[in-house]
Amino acid sequence: MRAYVRLVLAVFGVGDLILAGWMTFFPANFYALPTLDWTPPYSEHLMQDVGGEKLGLGLVLTMAAVTFDLLLTRVALLAYTAYALTHLVFHLGHLHPHERGLSIELVVVFSLSVLLPLTALIATRSKAFTTSGQQLGA
Repeated sequence: MRAYVRLVLAVFGVGDLILAGWMTFFPANFYALPTLDWTPPYSEHLMQDVGGEKLGLGLVLTMAAVTFDLLLTRVALLAYTAYALTHLVFHLGHLHPHERGLSIELVVVFSLSVLLPLTALIATRSKAFTTSGQQLGA
């Protein structure tokens, strides 16, 4: 389970860092994704602000994967789960009736973005993660 938790932290951390760079430095290009224009209008300011948020969250997730500190790991996973859950709820209420396939893909991907960090967070509560210090170890 430790490997699973670390993998979730690393994948979501690096993923957020990549998205952050894209949103921050190429906001109009990011906004050209097929589903973002379902809720116009475009705002460069908002895109860059969200990119900064993703940068911060990506750094926290990545540092949790590197240090594997128990508290940092739990906080990072909880923070990402909170973000992912609100993101999923928003998209569930804004599916496009003429884009059924893309809408289904969004629901699946965004559901996994809630379930994977949540299961990793739950895994940190198991006895296997109870160590003498605050390090989860390798």
